[in-house]
Amino acid sequence: MTQTRRHLLTGAAIGAAALLLPRAAAADTVAEVKKRGKIIIGIQGDNPPFGFVNSQGVQDGYDADVGRLFAAHLGVQAEFMPLAVANRIPALTTGRVDVLFATMAMLPDRAKAVQYSRPYVSNYITLVAPKTTVVKANADMGKLTIGVPRSSVQDTQITNNAPAGTTIRRFDDDAATIQAMLSGQVEAVGGNMFYVQRLNAVKPGMFEDKIEFTRLHNGACSRLGDREMNAALNDFLGKALAAGQLDAPYQKWFNMKPPSFPTSVEGVPFTVS
Repeated sequence: MTQTRRHLLTGAAIGAAALLLPRAAAADTVAEVKKRGKIIIGIQGDNPPFGFVNSQGVQDGYDADVGRLFAAHLGVQAEFMPLAVANRIPALTTGRVDVLFATMAMLPDRAKAVQYSRPYVSNYITLVAPKTTVVKANADMGKLTIGVPRSSVQDTQITNNAPAGTTIRRFDDDAATIQAMLSGQVEAVGGNMFYVQRLNAVKPGMFEDKIEFTRLHNGACSRLGDREMNAALNDFLGKALAAGQLDAPYQKWFNMKPPSFPTSVEGVPFTVS
């Protein structure tokens, strides 16, 4: 499959998700969520420390902690629905979840299908490979078989930066991509800022970041046109950041304080227009 075709298919998938909107279940307003007594939060189930299911079968990670804080802000219980990368937007647009706290990088194409809040976490995307693998420039990726989670930012960045003809293998989620690297199915992976840590936890000192592609910010997502939920998310995040409520979760999961988040991201509105 050519690089151009991959790009077109990715755009088509996002467009298809957007087309689901008229047929989706009616958006739950904040009042309806409060009446129900719980908010259903879409979250990744296998991407620590952002979102994952722990050994007790409980949703955990930074996104889970922030999601619970948002539920408390609304005065309701949090119910989590673990999602694969490619299922996040469809789960929201079809009404299976009320909001996403799901490592949703703020990208203009995605903003056509979902409504972002202001950012609440930052991340960066890299190529990760064994230290013994020589990768100094994008052109060096052409000799490698590279794994990525399907429909992720890693998928987009590797597809756009690798030379034409590079072998790219797409897996269902982050955990499967990492396992592919550990088992030798691929020679490198497109990862987030925690892939090296996760890989080296299994094979100490073996892996490193090779190329940084982009730094980005993640926002919570509600359905397009849902002013009430978008306003509630922004109200919560603004107050939580100002009061230092996100300091403890950030320190707990990322071992750092929250950075200064941008007041705008090109092509990604934070509020319903």
